[in-house]
Amino acid sequence: MNPRWRHFSRIKASELLLLDAGDKATMERPDAPDPSAWCIHGHIHAGVPHARCVLHLHPPYATAIATLADPEIKPIDQNTARYYNRVAVDLNFGGIADNDAEANAWRRRSATRTASCSAITASSSSPIRWPRAFDDLYYMERACHTLALAYATGQKLNVMPPDLAERTAQGWDDYRASSFAHFAAMKQILDEEDPSYAS
Repeated sequence: MNPRWRHFSRIKASELLLLDAGDKATMERPDAPDPSAWCIHGHIHAGVPHARCVLHLHPPYATAIATLADPEIKPIDQNTARYYNRVAVDLNFGGIADNDAEANAWRRRSATRTASCSAITASSSSPIRWPRAFDDLYYMERACHTLALAYATGQKLNVMPPDLAERTAQGWDDYRASSFAHFAAMKQILDEEDPSYAS
């Protein structure tokens, strides 16, 4: 995890904290992570051991859609249909996750979007699968961007019928290998722009 209150753009790989989710003294250290981040990630890693890569963000469009009374990602194009019947939405936002009760709720929310809050995704133990977690979160934000723009027109959404939405979502399975190329390309862009992140 990143040290407390460090801007993501300023953190290098060597500065990330390797932590033990069962170590109660973690938050007493001078470089302790943010309390909310520790509650979320610590409890998920401790309670869902197969979730080795946990990504939790507050991207603008996914967060905006999460604040709606109906936060479902409606299948209106191929990116939004990617998540058809594949995202759990928890409507029980309980405030900042800085206590055990709310953190345990986050553990149960793994791989969900939480209404009024944010997006979270997780991947299994093998590091080779971690690009999929990144790709799922990346395209979720793209999907929510499209949905937000469509809502902004004020016109009725042209929602796909269930059979088409499901067929489109299943079609994304054929492209799963592309997540690795996407992740590699993003790292290459970073390497060209500022390779210091990897030091």
